[in-house]
Amino acid sequence: MPAQPFRLTSLARLLLGASLSFSVLPMAFADAKAYHIAPSSLENALNQFGREAGVLISFSSAAASGMQSKGLEGTYDPEQGLQALLEGTGLQARAEGQGAFSLQPATTSTAPASIELGASSVVGDWLGDAAQTDVFEHPGARDVIRREEFERQGATSAREVLNRIPGVNAPENNGTGSHDMALNFGIRGLNPRLATRSTVLMDGIPVPFAPYGQPQLSFAPISMGNMDAVDVVRGGGAVRYGPQNVGGIVNFVTRAIPDEPTVKVGLQTETSPSSTQDGFKKTANLLAGGTADNGLGGALLYSGVRGGDWRQHSDTRIDDLILKGNYQIDEANSLHAMAQYYDGEADMPGGLSTAAYKADPYQSTRPNDKFWGRRTLVNFGYRYQEDRREFTVNSFFTKTLRSGYLDQGSFLSLSPREYWVRGIETRIAQGFDLGNSSHEVGAGYRYINEAGHELRYRTPIAANELPTTNSRNDRDTRGATEAHAFFIDDKIDIGKWTFTPGIRYEMIEQQQTNLLTNVKYKGDYNTPLPALNVMYHVTDSWNLYANTEGSFGSVQYSQMPNRVTGGEVKPEKARTWEIGTRYDNGNLRAEIGAFLINFNNQYDSNQTTDTVIARGKTRHQGIEASVNYALDGLSPVLVGFDVYATYAYVDATIREDGPNKGNRVPFSSKNKGSIGVGYTEGPWKANLDSTFQSNQFADNANTRAESADGSTGLIPGYMVFNSRVGYDFGHQLSDLNVAVGVKNILNHEYYTRSFDDNNKGKYVGEPRTLYVQTSVAF
Repeated sequence: MPAQPFRLTSLARLLLGASLSFSVLPMAFADAKAYHIAPSSLENALNQFGREAGVLISFSSAAASGMQSKGLEGTYDPEQGLQALLEGTGLQARAEGQGAFSLQPATTSTAPASIELGASSVVGDWLGDAAQTDVFEHPGARDVIRREEFERQGATSAREVLNRIPGVNAPENNGTGSHDMALNFGIRGLNPRLATRSTVLMDGIPVPFAPYGQPQLSFAPISMGNMDAVDVVRGGGAVRYGPQNVGGIVNFVTRAIPDEPTVKVGLQTETSPSSTQDGFKKTANLLAGGTADNGLGGALLYSGVRGGDWRQHSDTRIDDLILKGNYQIDEANSLHAMAQYYDGEADMPGGLSTAAYKADPYQSTRPNDKFWGRRTLVNFGYRYQEDRREFTVNSFFTKTLRSGYLDQGSFLSLSPREYWVRGIETRIAQGFDLGNSSHEVGAGYRYINEAGHELRYRTPIAANELPTTNSRNDRDTRGATEAHAFFIDDKIDIGKWTFTPGIRYEMIEQQQTNLLTNVKYKGDYNTPLPALNVMYHVTDSWNLYANTEGSFGSVQYSQMPNRVTGGEVKPEKARTWEIGTRYDNGNLRAEIGAFLINFNNQYDSNQTTDTVIARGKTRHQGIEASVNYALDGLSPVLVGFDVYATYAYVDATIREDGPNKGNRVPFSSKNKGSIGVGYTEGPWKANLDSTFQSNQFADNANTRAESADGSTGLIPGYMVFNSRVGYDFGHQLSDLNVAVGVKNILNHEYYTRSFDDNNKGKYVGEPRTLYVQTSVAF
């Protein structure tokens, strides 16, 4: 008899809007059969089991949030298999009849238990652990790419992962960020150069080496081998997070501390045989840790890179070590800590002139360019959560060195820069009822103290020698920032409506002292940022949202001494408007939304002349959409198949009066997206996907003709295809997983440019690249 539809009545109300995941195959309720389900997130494992067993499993994403499954190997009937799959999770399956099961907390009592999630808990941190229920209930555009997805994509860099998200443009690393330790991306038509207009976090801790004074990410100590997820909030989060939040919030979530003693090792090797660079690039990762019965847990994470990519002069070495600890004192109180040491160095191939690119797009004409850096991070935190109250304190300290050699035309430079950041952030959330409304009032405070010391030494090109700290010194500046940020908001639930008004207030004192001239520059900025988020829950699986928020970017140290037409550089300000709808019933996840950003005073730094370009007013508007659909319910022949697609239309134009009014903002594609299909059957996983984007311009004038140095001209659009096939050998072989893949299957040649950078020119994109992945777990 076919499995009957599961009617969401009292259970749905208890879940209070949490998304429900369903796994069902319209076939007879199967007897015992063999299963081979690889270790993965609990949510993915349950979905696969439901498809193969032909049963319906109802559970909240919140209940499965952050949990890992050991997988399932052997022959079971549906009930036995489900219980085995849930072993160690604290959940148990309850038969609902006619091939349906619901998940409940495991109890010693034989009485049925219910999952109660609603008014007894608070949201607290809006980012949370990036669980699917957090995404579904977020009052704005938000996407999370999880570890299983970027492993399946063969992604070893943040750029490859971010390009899967609608509205995000992450080009090949270029300019002074043309190495694996840099991060270049822009959201909704914002210039992707070094990601200066987004709040970039790792487990909620700022990634930039000076989040106020130097937010650019020419050095981004983030390794995908150490990450569980990449969480991108494009709207609806500016009150809680900042600065630089006009381009959204991107939070890199590190791998969780395992519940059981665990050792996992992964290795990926890739090569690009069609390029003139003959070599292999290897990335490795390690997770070792577990949690004791007394609530004390710890983990060691390591991710490393060795070798070069498809460009000559691109050799890279990265070592990223993270130690994590957590102690659950009791049900309400917990402590956590993290320490990171990141160290790396890389050659930079640099931009090519038009002639050099035509001769060999994979060559490097800049043999002296090199970058190195290291970062030390220490983080301690405390959390109290009980009933409808949550209180957290999080403190962090980072020390960063970034340095390198750079050919600047007439001279070679050595630019050691050191930064120190101290910060503490505290938040409190309190829930209460008032008449027919339910409230969660959140308030928070963050203090950041930054200090930076920037030096530059130089030797003439004619001297044919690399500079040292004994060479001529033409830059010696010290920067300092003291910043206070306060926020308060109230999440108000009235029936199916949720309203969240709030305001963030930033108070910033900045200064920079030129030690060579004894000239001091100061800035004092106070900025209120009001916001309003609204959500309407049409059903448990469908909601509508709208929001408006103010955002800003502080003045950077490098901009403080510079002036532009009309006066000194001031903080950038923008207002964002957003409206959209989201649907998630487990098998089908879809979202579509429209946005509008009015940017009042946008600046760009020209590295070749040490000046600031005032782009002025810009307007960014468009539509973003995504869909992911498991095809199991359509036909038995489609069991195991899923399809996905993303698309963004972005119209980013200059609105400032002048010769460039009406032109497109540089490095913004009007059309960008991806499409793909995946297949899972027992130990096998396979996928075929593609990404595409339309053309871009490199300068404000939207120059079409290509310049001789390659920095200016139209950047053509492109589309590339990728594929991967993997096999999991199961527990009997230590969960050995082997996969092979190809990026850019058709070897399509595409490129980007660097326009206002010291190593400007053309940068070829990734050619056909072959890779092999292996991983084991103990």
